[in-house]
Amino acid sequence: MNEVSKNTAVHNIVIEGRKKLSVSGVTDVDHFDENTVLLYTSMGELTVRGTDLHVNDLSVGSGEMNIEGEIKSIAYGDPDRVSPLSFIGKIFR
Repeated sequence: MNEVSKNTAVHNIVIEGRKKLSVSGVTDVDHFDENTVLLYTSMGELTVRGTDLHVNDLSVGSGEMNIEGEIKSIAYGDPDRVSPLSFIGKIFR
């Protein structure tokens, strides 16, 4: 059986006209509001800042997330920082 661990999941970002953002390799979402989305990817922490941000789609199984709004910045944090709980783990804590 060939399994891909979350640490080796493919991570990509696609931005369309600073209005749509697609992220793959998402392992966890810390929080989001209309100005900030903080998430964890297989490549580390990722912060998206903007205005009127909306998370349109989040697939926990495939690790894909789609965000719409006015995207002003995307910044990576420490690549070694990994969320202590998974998305599912946070729901049940």
